[in-house]
Amino acid sequence: MNWRAARNALTLIVALIVLWQLIYSAVGEIAMRSPLATLHYTLHLLGSATFWPHLSETARAFAAALAIAIALGLAIGFWLGFHRLSGEVMEPMLVALYSIPKITLYPLVLLAFGLGMPAKIAFGALHGIVPIAIFTINALRNIKPIFIKTARVHNLRTAETLRVILFPAAIPEIFAGIRVGFSLTLIGTILGEMFAAQRGLGYLLMNAIGLHNVDVIMAVTLLLVVFAASVSSILLWADRRLHYRA
Repeated sequence: MNWRAARNALTLIVALIVLWQLIYSAVGEIAMRSPLATLHYTLHLLGSATFWPHLSETARAFAAALAIAIALGLAIGFWLGFHRLSGEVMEPMLVALYSIPKITLYPLVLLAFGLGMPAKIAFGALHGIVPIAIFTINALRNIKPIFIKTARVHNLRTAETLRVILFPAAIPEIFAGIRVGFSLTLIGTILGEMFAAQRGLGYLLMNAIGLHNVDVIMAVTLLLVVFAASVSSILLWADRRLHYRA
């Protein structure tokens, strides 16, 4: 199975590179760069001392946003999932919030947090909190009732029930929510940097778009795609392992 998965992944990568080359051949230099040219410029960018402060800024903002999204998402999810009445009232509100294009909320984020790192962190976390909370709510609702009855028979307190029974039983679905929250938090962080920042990968992208610097656009996009795909693949593998053990 491992060899088959590696073969499938390699086949997908080769197919994407071929498709990329075909699209480049069709649209030309004015809109994009070839895979080889993009890889060459990406290596040049990574060797530039001016690039690393931008990467560090984005990494710090994303790490903080993801930590906040996971912490608040789990807290909200356990609260609404454990208290059924609260969940029935609040879950539709969470779904409605999730359906709102987050970019429309960015002016409010700027007013609340100002320019700079706090706004980027808040906007990134805003994208990840709701999906993690919704997955956690559903995970708790799908727990078999016999587990709850067992906790009552043993006179476990609420905190003990959460720690000993509910969390271990719900962890596969919760982890799936964290995997989705990871991707959305990354998107939110980059978007936050594109509209009100002076450093970061999002700022580099927005600046390159304004200057029509296709090399930078392609290189930064490649780095983001490789990072997101690599981490998502690891999380997907862990997610499948958890579901298999469950």
